[in-house]
Amino acid sequence: MGAKALAEQCDVLVVVDVLSFSTALTVAVEQGAKVWPHTGGESARQLARDIDAVLAGNRSSHEGLTLSPASLLGLAPETRLILPSPNGSSIAFAALNGSPSVVAGCLRNASAVGRYLRDTGRIGLVPAGERWSDGSLRPSYEDLVGAGAVADRLRAFDPSVALSPEAEAAALAFRSLRPLEVCASGAELVERGFAEDVQIASEVDSSSVVPVLVEGRFVAA
Repeated sequence: MGAKALAEQCDVLVVVDVLSFSTALTVAVEQGAKVWPHTGGESARQLARDIDAVLAGNRSSHEGLTLSPASLLGLAPETRLILPSPNGSSIAFAALNGSPSVVAGCLRNASAVGRYLRDTGRIGLVPAGERWSDGSLRPSYEDLVGAGAVADRLRAFDPSVALSPEAEAAALAFRSLRPLEVCASGAELVERGFAEDVQIASEVDSSSVVPVLVEGRFVAA
């Protein structure tokens, strides 16, 4: 709902899902992959068959290509990858037929996104959040500071940028960044054996890639 509301008043949406869709997507695009967002299920499997793509599996399997950023480090260039997730990917998938441009932001590419959007009009930052076991939305620290990193870099490139109170608060949170492995989502992933994913997601400004949604898939801007 938040993304839909912002789409009605913004020129660009920045989807921020640090653990892990935005980070995994950025890693995949760094390798030269083209990535389709999706909600998953049978329609994702059908799409994979239709476009001769690889469908990322469930991270819990610890096998093959999944939402785990570490699993995507060795992707071959030009890989066609469908990358479902219940949060960031689903938000991007819902925006496929919308009018605003959609880019993916995270801690890894915050400066790159800020540079790419420095001459843009109205920008909507969409922290994806997480889900509780009953499916309800759970706010997440990592997406707050991820959105804050983008806001902070936007203002660094153009000090005249006017931030909303929410974006300003997120930027302030980023400037006091705490280790992701101690926040709720990060601690859960470490406990499940995905400490490397948390480490990759924690790398601030390590990537110059900006994934942009073009004709249904994310490619490098």
